[in-house]
Amino acid sequence: MADRTHFGFRDVARADKAGLVREVFTSVAGRYDLMNDLMSGGVHRLWKDAALDWLSPRPDQHLLDVAGGTGDIAFRFLERGGGQVTVCDINAGMIAAGQARASDHLLGDKVGWTLGDAENLPFPARTMDRYTIAFGLRNVTDIDRALAEAFRVLKIGGRFLCLEFSQVENPVLAQLYERFSFDVLPEIGARVAGDRDAYQYLVESIRRFPPQEALAARLRAHGFDRVRVRNLSGGIAALHSAWRV
Repeated sequence: MADRTHFGFRDVARADKAGLVREVFTSVAGRYDLMNDLMSGGVHRLWKDAALDWLSPRPDQHLLDVAGGTGDIAFRFLERGGGQVTVCDINAGMIAAGQARASDHLLGDKVGWTLGDAENLPFPARTMDRYTIAFGLRNVTDIDRALAEAFRVLKIGGRFLCLEFSQVENPVLAQLYERFSFDVLPEIGARVAGDRDAYQYLVESIRRFPPQEALAARLRAHGFDRVRVRNLSGGIAALHSAWRV
């Protein structure tokens, strides 16, 4: 039904999902980097480096990093010679964590922080050179609306780059990763971060996310061109690159 959607494996009212996701990330905001370390075995740092390698930041580029509250992508963009960065996140706690990290990195004056929704971005059309979203697209209520908004805010010649958990290619690795995800990770989340339910949702949200080629097709459907996919760690994560031309 059009007024229903998924929250992990749960069926919920579409109007309720954003609030439920916000609660999850409010719970883990102070431990978000630990959360990513647990979910990826620390490899998320290498995946983010790979994303920025492919993005190739330049001083004349304005990056919009959506769902980027703690600043991992933004800081890497600046460290690699990028220009202006605007971080947009729906969760105030995540933004606060990112602002604290920016101060620690002495980058407080180089990053703008905006509370906003990926499905209704508070920015004019055709104003951004680059758009990134890392481990955030699977948490939006309406992926297609978020992709349409990404296309809207990018300039002609602008580039979209998504880093997200994806579908493992090798059947043996897929089985091992499945067991780790559902049998081990929520228990680690309970013991280390004190929130089993949040980690259970995050694991389930990965399984509900479109596989690589399905997401690529949706990007093309929203007008993006030169859509390319790079699998990372055998497809545990994937990068989707696309251009507005």
